[in-house]
Amino acid sequence: MAKTATIPFTKLHGLGNDFIVVLSKDAPQPHADLARAICARNTGVGADGLLILSPPRHAKKPARLRFFNADGSEAEMSGNGIRCAGAYLLARGLARPPLRVATAAGLKTLRLVRSREGSWLFRVAMGRPILLPAKIPFKGVRGRGPVVGFSLKTQRGHLPVTVTSMGNPHCSIFVGDFSGIDWAQLGREIENSPLFPNRTNVEFVKVLSRREIEVRFWERGVGMTMSSGTGSCAAVVASILNRRTGRKVCVRTLAGTLDVAWPAKGEITLTGPAERIAEGTFYFLA
Repeated sequence: MAKTATIPFTKLHGLGNDFIVVLSKDAPQPHADLARAICARNTGVGADGLLILSPPRHAKKPARLRFFNADGSEAEMSGNGIRCAGAYLLARGLARPPLRVATAAGLKTLRLVRSREGSWLFRVAMGRPILLPAKIPFKGVRGRGPVVGFSLKTQRGHLPVTVTSMGNPHCSIFVGDFSGIDWAQLGREIENSPLFPNRTNVEFVKVLSRREIEVRFWERGVGMTMSSGTGSCAAVVASILNRRTGRKVCVRTLAGTLDVAWPAKGEITLTGPAERIAEGTFYFLA
């Protein structure tokens, strides 16, 4: 017989991209089933993703974090999600800054810029972008990369795209105006292109100046989101590779702004907020 598990949770958002944090000790297996149930907007708590967090065992050990999309698929990394996990760790007194968090995309460091009750601003060391097609992975090109201006076949015809990875795959498309295309439908199509073996996140990028871009996001396993941390980083990487911006860029999203910097020969940093929304108990029919 199925029985109900009571699961303590905290809900946070990183610039409109919302996540539910559950400690690993409280999360029943399989995590994919829990993610689909708790992230459901009408019958669950509702969120873009579920974060399964293991706090550090002592000061010299990193926390461990797994990311699950609303459809139950597991993601390698989330720039907004990791800030929400960092906020949880600080709010509960489970770690002290700077925070070290182990993910499937590698070890990440979060530095606290400032905080107030229920709100934190972090600068995240996101690592270097992955530009080698085989490691993105992307089947459209062989060789060393970067993949810039690749002609991707879509229902709207062939579109020039830039393909990168921030530990998770991204496809960036430059647009002149968001109202001129059905970018959500196009994002859905590109997410599932056979050229991306692990599917892909999709960014639609409007360049405003050498220091500012505006982006719309279609996230793999979620759909349209208000913002995306790795998506913002990928959009800036694409803008730099295409020589459309400098190396420090303000990214405008539907929910506000994120700051991304990619120094020459350095790693990318992402600066943005995380805010606590709610805490409670989820009753999961396991």
